[in-house]
Amino acid sequence: MSIPTVSVVVATYNYGQYLAQALDSICAQSFTDWEAIVVDDGSTDDTQAVMEPYLNDVRFKYIRTEHVGQPVAKNTGIRVARGIYIAFLDADDAWLPEKLALQVERMDRGPAIGVVYGRRQWIDSVGRPLQRSERVMRRGNVLPFMFRDNFVCFSSAMVRREAFEQCGVFNEQIPLAIDYDLWLRIAAGWKFDYVDEPVVLYRTGHANLSRRGEERLRVALGIMQRFLDEHGNREVLPSSVVRQAFAATYCSLGLVQRDRSIWRSLKSYSQAVKYQPLDLSSYRGILAALLPERARRNVRRALGRPQAWTMVSHCTADCTTQLPGTHADLRDA
Repeated sequence: MSIPTVSVVVATYNYGQYLAQALDSICAQSFTDWEAIVVDDGSTDDTQAVMEPYLNDVRFKYIRTEHVGQPVAKNTGIRVARGIYIAFLDADDAWLPEKLALQVERMDRGPAIGVVYGRRQWIDSVGRPLQRSERVMRRGNVLPFMFRDNFVCFSSAMVRREAFEQCGVFNEQIPLAIDYDLWLRIAAGWKFDYVDEPVVLYRTGHANLSRRGEERLRVALGIMQRFLDEHGNREVLPSSVVRQAFAATYCSLGLVQRDRSIWRSLKSYSQAVKYQPLDLSSYRGILAALLPERARRNVRRALGRPQAWTMVSHCTADCTTQLPGTHADLRDA
């Protein structure tokens, strides 16, 4: 059997209602030299029944496991994959028809490119288009930018196999932000590139994942610290980038903690001050934490800034699914 150019890894857990649209979008690709590995992470819905018709196409492989979690499921797909390039598609998203063709062309431009990603078209839970701003896209040596904020939409990403062989696969010991951890490791030694047009329909609003914002931010802080402490990576990043990134992340942590615990929120903002003493975001956060909501509203109204103190560094237009400094969309891996 010939080796395909692209292996598509779809890890799914109880997303039977969306899975067919995702798999149909793979079949509809103008680039046809692919295989698709669907890893069912112990779903209890109709995922297995939805998958059955696609197995008539020899390019599809279905692997059902116990519920082992996203990092293990994704790594299972990577290890089975035979392609030169490995592309990821979450089961609740769908690709646009030229996605693979555009990215393979980018990958083929040079062996130093480890990741190619693209823009996304946001959709709601039933597939209606949404207007959302996109993070700034970067190419080349993206490590300083990636350390501050994860700008790669996971379902848009294609990775060169050699990058996995050199940098490893997903860290199975962390529960969240596994894509951010991987992108940092790859960015330390490989270039990134992107397709400057939408390549994926990115679904949001169908799960209340924003409640995990505090957990995600704490995990991100651990990922950042571990990246600096391992393999001499502290030497490859300017200290100013490191300070900015930690300050922004602690500000974000203070924001999500504010309504649950003022003291935890103040502690996080104080940490941000230690990293960036001259950044006013931290002080605004401290003041906001100390003021009752009614007083905050009055101050915002007096200043003519209704959104003041609701966003800090790195916050995008959609703060329900993206939080400032999370280093990964809450709905992403």
